[in-house]
Amino acid sequence: MKLHLKIWRQENKNADGKLVDYTLENLNPHMSFLEMLDTLNEKLILANDTPVEFDHDCREGICGQCGMMINGIAHGPLKNTTTCQLHLRSFKDGEVVFIEPFRSEAFPVKKDLKVDRSAFDRIISSGGFVSINTGQAPEALTIPVTHQVTEAAFDAAACIGCGACVATCKNGSAALFTSAKINHMVLLPQGKEERLTRVIDMVNQMDEELFGHCSNTEACEVECPQGISVLNIARMNYEYNRAHLLKK
Repeated sequence: MKLHLKIWRQENKNADGKLVDYTLENLNPHMSFLEMLDTLNEKLILANDTPVEFDHDCREGICGQCGMMINGIAHGPLKNTTTCQLHLRSFKDGEVVFIEPFRSEAFPVKKDLKVDRSAFDRIISSGGFVSINTGQAPEALTIPVTHQVTEAAFDAAACIGCGACVATCKNGSAALFTSAKINHMVLLPQGKEERLTRVIDMVNQMDEELFGHCSNTEACEVECPQGISVLNIARMNYEYNRAHLLKK
């Protein structure tokens, strides 16, 4: 198949960027989207041109590094799918495909499609962990956690931190990411000891990173490759208000 690509090229965060046209032919529909970009970069290198910079790591939909906007949609047209798990069969032969980096004030462009998502790391560092000594792993049947709570915690912990929620939100909010990282610990016994300080510290850090406010459009859940529910945001708001009341 043949694709006409319009890819955002930008030297660094201070430089002006622009869309550059590329055309690739004889592509296998079963290639992944990132394999297609690899093919383009091989072509550019052979022509002594600068290859397109983009983030990737595991290429198995686990690490969350491969995020980009494809035709204006975070990770592309398939629901609950990361960019690395997207294949060319999802596009039409001869289609024009726009490829851009995630757009957010908190995610400055490093180069081309690569963005700086270290703001997420600072949110985690502010409280997204259990610092108390929990000892060795106890017998599972002795932990007082119901199946429903376990499933809710696991669903929140499935967040891979890709940033699609931020990129697709009209306000650039990180509420879905932050709430998922808060809730998967607050639901389990090991995370309850630091329940009050964790939510306050992480929400405050999120605000300091210049992420926008959540206005409940729920676009983040739609574009999340893991399908993280916006109910996590409601629980985070509850935990935040509860923490302030109890600390008084």
